[in-house]
Amino acid sequence: MPKPPLLTVLARAFLAGEPAVEHVIARTRQTLGRHWRWLGPLARRYIETFAGRTRPRRRDVVQFLLQDEGVARAQSKYRRELRVEQWLTEPQQMQPVEAAAAWDVPAIESVTALADRFLLTPGELEWFADLRALGYRRKDRPELRHFHYRVLAKTSRGIRLIEAPKPRLKALQRQILSQILDRIPPHSAVHGFLRGRSIKTFAAPHVGRHTVLRMDLRDFFPAISGARIQTLFRTVGYPESVADLLGGICTNATPRDVWREAAIDADPLMLRDARALYARPHLPQGAPTSPALANLCAYRADCRLAGLAKAVDARYTRYADDLAFSGGDSFARSVERFSTHVAAILHEEGFTVNHRKTRIMRQGVRQHLAGLAVNRRLNVIRADFDRLKATLNNCVRLGPESQNRDAHDSFRSHLDGRVGFVETINPAKGKRLRMLFEKIRWQ
Repeated sequence: MPKPPLLTVLARAFLAGEPAVEHVIARTRQTLGRHWRWLGPLARRYIETFAGRTRPRRRDVVQFLLQDEGVARAQSKYRRELRVEQWLTEPQQMQPVEAAAAWDVPAIESVTALADRFLLTPGELEWFADLRALGYRRKDRPELRHFHYRVLAKTSRGIRLIEAPKPRLKALQRQILSQILDRIPPHSAVHGFLRGRSIKTFAAPHVGRHTVLRMDLRDFFPAISGARIQTLFRTVGYPESVADLLGGICTNATPRDVWREAAIDADPLMLRDARALYARPHLPQGAPTSPALANLCAYRADCRLAGLAKAVDARYTRYADDLAFSGGDSFARSVERFSTHVAAILHEEGFTVNHRKTRIMRQGVRQHLAGLAVNRRLNVIRADFDRLKATLNNCVRLGPESQNRDAHDSFRSHLDGRVGFVETINPAKGKRLRMLFEKIRWQ
């Protein structure tokens, strides 16, 4: 068996440049100082094993070499002659998968290059990435952690954890978002967190359809692991060391003491499950990079679901963790079985359906998606409109202070935003609400 140091050197030579047989042979020949006859077949086996896949980790290449019979025979036959002649020290090249080759992302081929791009030192990058989860373990120095935490109880008795990055980490995440993630195209069915798209564009394709199926994903952000984010960056083409740091900067492992300090009335079993889910590196809800990364990690699921919908002449859109499908008579006849197939695909892709929120809405009942009615035309839900209209009338009659029951810091901006939302969906109704809003006397 070859000694592990030799395999590590060979793995680096395999990963250093272009993933083509002739280039792998050239780099390996340079490493070993001569051309061995077994190098060509070994290079071809390596390409066959990893071609068309995400850039492998070095440990995966070492494992491949350990299990390769040709390497074992060569080491046994040439054990006295086989040695490392030259250690390849130049940066690894970008190796995107075929689909990512046309993406306009910056080439970052070393940790030093990554640090220079963000005007940091490699040590500062490692501190922000926290790949050893020191922030998770450091109970005595909470000021050294990169996130502020807030535990909220959902109306459904579930638990939501807001993980807000501190200013320096948030600024770094915004750079990753603008310089890398915003340059990667999302799936056409995605309407959440994208410029020019909204819940209006999410719901519009399903207006006037015979049957509408609405499904919801459970724990959308925390269900996406840190390892999955690092794999995404390797898919883009970044070397393992760069991808790991980028993934670490964009993910977080929540310390256990956060849950002990949470003053919420939650089900003990739900609290236990949430603590276990958030303890591993995951996408934090509150980081500016999380929405874009979640959309990109769901890309393959979106492709499969769009294909499944097309097979039954249905339409598919997604807004964050809300999924919508709609179709005609044929879709209506198979919608229950269709929803089971959707849940199976999502499970295979690492997501979980919240079955309690699944709704099959046929003609004759109110069909609604993301707070919008879609029966005959896109509209605000009547009950929501009536409540807002009543609130505005009371503000005119009794003063706005009497209606600010949720203690909004800027109740005027809150109402202005709600009226503006109605205006974007139904201009006629929005105009009536705007006239009421303008009559309010603000102090």
